[in-house]
Amino acid sequence: MAPVGDAPCDPAAEERHEERAERDDHCHGPLVPDRGPSAHLGVGARPGTPVDEVLALADAVLREAGLTRADVRSLATLDARAPEPGLAGAAALLGVPVRGFAAEELAAVSVPHPSALPLAATGTASVAEAAALLAAAEAALLVAEAAALPAAEEAALLVPATEEALPAAADGATRARAERAVLLVPKRKSPRVTCALAASVPFRPNEDAPGVRLLPLAHGYIAGEPGSPPTIPTPHTTAAMDMHTHTDAHDLRHHGDAEVRDDKLIDLAVNVRTNTPPDWLRERIADSLTGLAAYPDGRAARAAVAERHDLPSNRVLLTAGAAEAFVLLARALPVRRPVVVHPQFTEPEAALRDVGHEVGRVLLREEDGFRLDPAAVPEDADLVVIGNPTNPTSVLHPAASIAALARPGRILVVDEAFIDAVPGERESLAGRTDVPGLVVLRSLTKTWGLAGLRIGYVLAEPDTVAALERAQPLWPVSTPALVAAEACMSRVALAEAEHAAHRIGVERAHLLAGLAEFDEVRTVEGSEGPFVLLRIDGADVVRERLRSLGFAARRGDTFPGLDRNWLRLAVRDRATTNRFLQALDQALLMGC
Repeated sequence: MAPVGDAPCDPAAEERHEERAERDDHCHGPLVPDRGPSAHLGVGARPGTPVDEVLALADAVLREAGLTRADVRSLATLDARAPEPGLAGAAALLGVPVRGFAAEELAAVSVPHPSALPLAATGTASVAEAAALLAAAEAALLVAEAAALPAAEEAALLVPATEEALPAAADGATRARAERAVLLVPKRKSPRVTCALAASVPFRPNEDAPGVRLLPLAHGYIAGEPGSPPTIPTPHTTAAMDMHTHTDAHDLRHHGDAEVRDDKLIDLAVNVRTNTPPDWLRERIADSLTGLAAYPDGRAARAAVAERHDLPSNRVLLTAGAAEAFVLLARALPVRRPVVVHPQFTEPEAALRDVGHEVGRVLLREEDGFRLDPAAVPEDADLVVIGNPTNPTSVLHPAASIAALARPGRILVVDEAFIDAVPGERESLAGRTDVPGLVVLRSLTKTWGLAGLRIGYVLAEPDTVAALERAQPLWPVSTPALVAAEACMSRVALAEAEHAAHRIGVERAHLLAGLAEFDEVRTVEGSEGPFVLLRIDGADVVRERLRSLGFAARRGDTFPGLDRNWLRLAVRDRATTNRFLQALDQALLMGC
């Protein structure tokens, strides 16, 4: 394909753009029928569960989806549970019918987050998710029937897109029905209730693939959830290794905030979660301002971080963001041959070079999915830096692969600034004391919206912590930042962060599904962070066009291992993503 802006557009490509525009509200808009939201609650409940508990969880799920009770069309469950007063009463108050499905129907649906308990009790791995998907799918078929679709198009609805990934005993028609729905909110739990929310995927004439392509059941709706297929490293033999001093064109000091500074743009360039800090955290920080006359005392915050990771306090060092930690590592540790695994956050290499180190690079390759090959790191490297999940590739490396980099006499630095955006913090090495030379960096600025406050921490062996601490100035972290750190270690805060991670997974899947509609766009597979990396021929030109349309995207050519054809996009809410996808369509057409 010719670079965007460097050659005339292919007429066929232009026609595809026109077709895409005609069905824009399907591919890029809300995943509900044209007539308004058509949400279906799937509910699993124990016998005797009261109405109030069912409604409380249902309301929480609706709020998470940005919907209200008025958007609900049905309450779906196991047919044996449908007469339960708690479920029937909740449906009556919602003003919707109860839809009961037989156990064998629910068992035929491949749910993204299976659990052993409901499987043993009812034969389905998640009553809530399976029922929600089936109810929403039935609504989609009713819409199709009402539209009097031709027989050939109606038959297309019954073609399962992921046959090999579904249970061999599953009924094909039931599976096909489920593929006409998308899970908006995965199952959420209270003591006696589980609840999930699904919406219909409307069928459109001339649609070139089943609606399930928007969120393939075989790959789960939230990467990393229990029961989702594991991330399997792509086999590869080599990665590019460059051990020269670098004076190349990569601007290691360029960061995403430069993309939005001084311009009123919708920000997809910075990976800080939107609508943060939350009100409760703002209040805690504001209350701390009455104590600014006293010097900062970090003991309580340090103890809170240590308790959160089940470590002694002498293994914790609080820093002014993860960026300060990179400077401390470069200045305080006696290293001879540091190596940075790229593409990744460029500040570690910049800090090492600033103090005179010759920095080696291990360049992971696109054809390998940008996945780590531990054998590519030279044996004599005495400091290795890698991100997990890696910025900007959004690849989550297996913890075992990273731990395999550890050697006697080597410092292994793992930047986990975005790990709290991964449900369950899967593949994290924080809290591990069995990996020699391990240094884990954490940031509180991304999830909690504290980039302007500067707060992060280091987890490492006591001798390493002591060496880094000696390189810090007195009182390196302010009182408000210390208060924020302590607050973010509470159980309530950790639960909120986990909830946000699940939401990010849903919104990332929606963004990736929309990007998949463009023939010109190729995304890195297996994205697990709150951002995605994509390749477009002539992406630098497209980025400027996006700016003219009001959107800021992060340029990729400042990351070693990438060039002008790469962009990084932060995951945002569904409405913002839909508007961006429309702008991207326009930006690509501008070269025609």
